[in-house]
Amino acid sequence: MNFPLSRRAFAAGAAMLPMACTSAGKNALGSAPAATGAPVPVNPLVRQRADAQVFRHDDGYYYLTGSVPEYDRLVLRRSKTVAGLSTAEERVLWRHEASGPMSGFIWAPELHLIDGRWYMYFAAGPSGGGEDVFRIRTFAIVCDGPDPMTGNWKIAGQFQLPTDSFNLDSTSFVHRGTRYFAWAQREAGIDTNSNLYIAPMSGPLTLAAAPTRLSVPTLDWEIRGYKVNEAPAVIEHAGKLFMTYSASATDARYCLGLLSIDAEANLMDASLWTKSQHPVFTTNTATSVYGPGHNSFTVDEQGRPLLVYHGRDYEAIQGDPLFNPDRHTRVQRLYFDASGNPDFGVPVGNGAMPDRFISVARPGTYMAHEGTRMTSAAVPLPQTQFRVEDAGEGTVTLSPILLRDHCLVATADGSVSIAQRGTGPEKFRRTSAGGGAVRFVSVTDPSKSLAVAPDGLRLAPGKDAASAWKVD
Repeated sequence: MNFPLSRRAFAAGAAMLPMACTSAGKNALGSAPAATGAPVPVNPLVRQRADAQVFRHDDGYYYLTGSVPEYDRLVLRRSKTVAGLSTAEERVLWRHEASGPMSGFIWAPELHLIDGRWYMYFAAGPSGGGEDVFRIRTFAIVCDGPDPMTGNWKIAGQFQLPTDSFNLDSTSFVHRGTRYFAWAQREAGIDTNSNLYIAPMSGPLTLAAAPTRLSVPTLDWEIRGYKVNEAPAVIEHAGKLFMTYSASATDARYCLGLLSIDAEANLMDASLWTKSQHPVFTTNTATSVYGPGHNSFTVDEQGRPLLVYHGRDYEAIQGDPLFNPDRHTRVQRLYFDASGNPDFGVPVGNGAMPDRFISVARPGTYMAHEGTRMTSAAVPLPQTQFRVEDAGEGTVTLSPILLRDHCLVATADGSVSIAQRGTGPEKFRRTSAGGGAVRFVSVTDPSKSLAVAPDGLRLAPGKDAASAWKVD
């Protein structure tokens, strides 16, 4: 399809004129699985799937859906592991219609189980070219059986919002026994492309109360290219409810913002929500991920929170970024700081999902670096993330995510630093240290392992308590 306008351009012209699959009682992440020893996900998790939603359902499967580059169909895949989603068979649930309001672009699907039935929300517009193709509204399809991969899907209808205007990126979540709907919409009288709204639901396609406007794009990082707040996603942690959203144009300027509220507060009172004054997740040239956004949340096989989002491997785009196919689904661990707030770090880049390593001898001390120097000081999250990569014959290398062409090297005098690959002794054997901890034994001197030291990291006798690391 070749259209002269983007959905942003349409909304901009109009401005000049006028989670997780949950059931009641469950949190926005769904059930936390108990399995361990699952394969490590490799990024990109799924290529050319934007607006990604991944969640773990009670049936033991992870489900993934997202926008396809052609914007012409709704798809779904599943796997028993996050990593398995990369190669899982994908089913087409529904294709856009030959004519009418759902015959054009199909955007941002999300799968939810509501009152025992599977629904997939999506945004759609009519075909035919010109501005009308971006007359985007929210619709849903519904499955006739308990298995969304094998059941038959049909149109359930259009979501009934009080105002008939450009809207998309809908999500649904249950909080304290009430199901809510959150979405992005253009509102007459506000000079923006889209704002964020929330309301309780009375049914799969209806609201139970008038919406509350939660956020309007006004900050400089929310209005780059277009004035956008869209794609809400919700997660609860440590007595707070957090709502991420995406902002600005869908090129390298795309980023995540964050709203937060006390988990016991009235979600419909906009004054109780706090907006972060800075983006929480942005393009990172060191890891080569551009325009990270439109996220969802899930949990890994151990029940730890995961951030799911899309991003490109490169910055330069020819033409409208919405018609560039290379927004890939990515996944990484989501961490929380000492105050209970999410620390998104940076997009971790292509390759196996990285780990963090905490010293058993010095709890709270991470394997970390400052540039090419190892340190035991407190540093930002990205400086504690290392990718463990297979180096053959049972050995591994440890590569910091911020220095993709570098890895840890341990010299004969026991010092450890970060250097270009191939410039020093860089191979280790990963062994058990007991109690779930690991050791990294030097290949050149098997009697010694990586150990925490006052000034950072060095080789120490293999059984030294300082050489044991908990994987975080």
